[in-house]
Amino acid sequence: MARKIVVTSGKGGAGKTTVTANLGIFLAKTGARVVLVDVDFGLNNLDVVMGVENKIVYDVADILDGRCRVKQALVQDNGHKNLFVLPSGSLTASSPVSGQQLKLITESLSELFDYVILDCPAGLDCGFHRAVACADEAVVVTTPNLPSLRDADKAVTILKSYRLNKISLVVNRARGDLIMSDKMLFPKDIESLLKIPLIGVLPEEDAVFLSSGYTLPKSCDSYKAYKILANNLHKNSGKIYDVTAKYSGFFGSIRRSIKRSV
Repeated sequence: MARKIVVTSGKGGAGKTTVTANLGIFLAKTGARVVLVDVDFGLNNLDVVMGVENKIVYDVADILDGRCRVKQALVQDNGHKNLFVLPSGSLTASSPVSGQQLKLITESLSELFDYVILDCPAGLDCGFHRAVACADEAVVVTTPNLPSLRDADKAVTILKSYRLNKISLVVNRARGDLIMSDKMLFPKDIESLLKIPLIGVLPEEDAVFLSSGYTLPKSCDSYKAYKILANNLHKNSGKIYDVTAKYSGFFGSIRRSIKRSV
């Protein structure tokens, strides 16, 4: 049976969908069979981030209406034969998805894959609860700013009321130059505040923005950071990418000065 993991944050803009997409890619690189499920039925865009929007024939709405089977709605990734996307489609208020219906779909997927990763919608309303109810684990994505941390804290409080096997933390869009200049919290401080284990730190980098629909270039820092995150999730390796390394010491101070001036 698959590990069913919901990626959430509590607010929009933290990077849940980008983290879901790249985590799926890097887990697939380990040889695991992975499916990414878009459970944001209002602002669904996981297919666009993955670059498979033109390959969609069926979606979750078609499964629920009996027009196709779950396997028929799966869209294979362009670069990894063991990675698939289940698009959500746009559902109207007259055809809502119940938590039980979504759970039946994820349970059927768990028989086919090693990982079922659910891209949770923003907010803490019914869409959040519907997604979490289908998962065994949760990954909370936050950025190092107060509004994101406050919403992540609220999400963690609710997640702890569910019987999840594990709740983990990913700090996204971390800037080593600001951390070393005491203008941004260290990831370990965020881990202490939210009281859940840190499994990944992802740097703020233009390559992530430019990679939508494409694989991250191996030369960028984010490629290394996502690889470490996937290994932590897959093998529990315990390593964390250090976003401050290049901004430490004498040469690091020069890099920080250059960063501030551009």
